[in-house]
Amino acid sequence: MSARIIRRFGLVATVAALAAASAPASAQGSLQDLLNQTRNVRAQEEQLNKQREQEFLRDRNKQSQRLADAKRAQAAEQQRSNTLSAQFDANEKKLTELQSQLDAKAGTLGEMFGVVRQVAGDAASTVHNSLISAQFPDREEFLQNLAQSKALPSIDELEKLWFEIQREMTETGRIVTFEGTVVTPDGAETQQPITRIGSFTAVSDGQFLNFLPESKVLAELSKQPASRYVSTAKDLEAADSGYVNATIDPTRGSLLAVLVQTPGLVEKAQQGGVVGYVIMALALMGILMAIFRFFVLSAVGAKISRQKKNIDTPSEDNPLGRVLSVYTKDTNVDTETLELRLDEAVLREIPPLERGLSALKILAAVGPLLGLLGTVTGMIITFQQIQLFGTGDPKLMAGGISQALTTTVQGLVMAIPMVLLHAFLASRSKALIQVLEEESAGIIAEHAEKARA
Repeated sequence: MSARIIRRFGLVATVAALAAASAPASAQGSLQDLLNQTRNVRAQEEQLNKQREQEFLRDRNKQSQRLADAKRAQAAEQQRSNTLSAQFDANEKKLTELQSQLDAKAGTLGEMFGVVRQVAGDAASTVHNSLISAQFPDREEFLQNLAQSKALPSIDELEKLWFEIQREMTETGRIVTFEGTVVTPDGAETQQPITRIGSFTAVSDGQFLNFLPESKVLAELSKQPASRYVSTAKDLEAADSGYVNATIDPTRGSLLAVLVQTPGLVEKAQQGGVVGYVIMALALMGILMAIFRFFVLSAVGAKISRQKKNIDTPSEDNPLGRVLSVYTKDTNVDTETLELRLDEAVLREIPPLERGLSALKILAAVGPLLGLLGTVTGMIITFQQIQLFGTGDPKLMAGGISQALTTTVQGLVMAIPMVLLHAFLASRSKALIQVLEEESAGIIAEHAEKARA
């Protein structure tokens, strides 16, 4: 490297000398200055190059030292890697053994976990639909979380699960009164005392309540059952101790809902439609007529009974008296004429005694016919609905079928009492007519004996 520098500067000096030889005398001073400057630069560069060579030698020694240090560090790390690898293999083997032991010991716990999840799910379903949740509304969330949990339950969770199941069983057999929210039929919420019979029935202020699982509150039924059931609810709320009659729904509300939906007498009558109203009107008319005829025949029978006790003095206010007066007016008439006169008098008394019985008999026959008419009308409506809407929705056909069956029942309900009333009144009327015939026959027999004597 120094030789190249010397050759380079020698070439420069030769070129400078040739330039000085060919230059004029006035430029000799400048060339001499250039030469001096070149010498100085050369000296500085040689000194700088020496410093660089020394630094390079020092760096080379340091690099060797660093290389040696790196090789020693590599050997140490390699040894550490071998140690860790051996330790890792040992840990893997130990983990495999421990996992086997854990699986063996966790086998029973896994089965228990499945049972716990199943039991918690069943309990959550029971609690969701239980009206006891209206008093204890914070149970379902815990049971749902436990049923959906992916981890083994803790001791506290197992104890709480047992407690909630036990509480449901205990509360099912208790009759308690507590303050709770009641939703009225118009949607308003009020806080009032609620009497609960286990998980079956709840009443408040004399009204039966229905449990709403989504909101965990009790709501009054939009329509209460018959008064005989409501009265038991009031008695239950008023009782402090002892035994009291109460209405309990063992299906937890299903039977009560069906009972509420059962139509009453007025609703059943309305289901019959126009034909049903006609049947009821005729039935009412027949009953009133039968009652009127019963009192008339009873009054006539009482008068005839009094007249029989006093045969010798006939009265015109009763049929028997009028029949007897036919004989007393002319006792000297012959037997045949007397017989004809008495038969005429008896025949004259029969129509008033049998008045209205034919109408009752006609009503008894008309009732089933009207019921049949309503049945046919209802079936026509049903078939029209089937033709228009098909058979997909049975509710569309319920109205026609209901009318058909209701009018049939109404016709039979009308006919059966009419038949019985007609038979009763007819027998009573015949009994009175028989009295008149017996007395007239007795008078004729007595008169004939007197005539023979």
